[in-house]
Amino acid sequence: MKINSPQFNLMHKACVKASRVLIRDFGEVEKLQVSEKGPGDFVTASDKRVEGIIIKELEKSEYSILSEETGLIEGKNKDKKWIIDPIDGTFNFLNGLPHFAISIAYEDKSEIISGIIFDPIKNEMFFAEKGNGAYLNNSRIRVSNKSDFKNSCLVTGGPKINSKKREFIFKEYQKISTDVNSHVRKSGSAALDIAYVASGRYDGYWHREINYWDIAAGIILVKESGGFVESLNSGSFSEKKIDIIATNSKIHKELKNLL
Repeated sequence: MKINSPQFNLMHKACVKASRVLIRDFGEVEKLQVSEKGPGDFVTASDKRVEGIIIKELEKSEYSILSEETGLIEGKNKDKKWIIDPIDGTFNFLNGLPHFAISIAYEDKSEIISGIIFDPIKNEMFFAEKGNGAYLNNSRIRVSNKSDFKNSCLVTGGPKINSKKREFIFKEYQKISTDVNSHVRKSGSAALDIAYVASGRYDGYWHREINYWDIAAGIILVKESGGFVESLNSGSFSEKKIDIIATNSKIHKELKNLL
C-alpha cells in the first residue's frame, strides 16, 4: 500500500469489509436470475446492506457523509465529508453482469483529497490521494499517451429515461462516435469508466447529468494519474446533475470541442 493517511486507511477498511458482502450477494443474484421472482428486491436490500457497512465504519471519523441511498448525514465536522456509492453499476449487478464497483471519496472543504474505486469481482482496487499519485492494487497508474483523437477509445453513459436532454445526448453520442470511428463504449458503471481513464484503458470519458457520488472518487484518480478532468457546469462539481469530461489531457481539447 503506497498511501497511509488516516482517512485513506478508514476508506480502505470500509471498502474491504463491504466487498465481502457484495461478493456473496452477487453469487445469490446469479442464482435468482433464473427464478420467477427475479433479483430486484434482493438487490435493493444488498445496496442498503453494503451502504450500512460502509457508513458504520466511516461514522467513526465524525465527518459528514453523502451517500446515494441515504442522502446527507451531517457530522460534527461539516468541512470534511465522505461521498459514497455502495454499488455503482447497480443494473449490471441486478442482471448478473460482473462489472460494478464500490466508490468512496474523501472531501475537505469541497475539494476531493482521496478516493477508492473497488471492483470486487476482478479484485481491482483503484485509489489515489492528492500529491501521492494514483494506483491499481500495488502498481502506479498513468493515463494513456494517445494523441490521435480519431483512433481514441472513449466511454460514456446514456441519459436517464426522464431526462429532458435525452434527444440532445443521443445526437451528441452519434456525433462523437462518428468522429472517432465508432470507438465509443458504454459499460454501465461510471465509477469504473473514470477509473479506466486513470489507468490508461480508455483515453477519454464524458457523461451528461451524472451524480456526484458516481464520479467523486474518479476525479482525484484522473488528476493524480496525469489526466485532466472538469465539469462543464461552469467548472463546478457542486451541481446536482454534473456534465463531466475526463481525458488523458492530450485529446481533451478535441473532445471538449464536440460537447
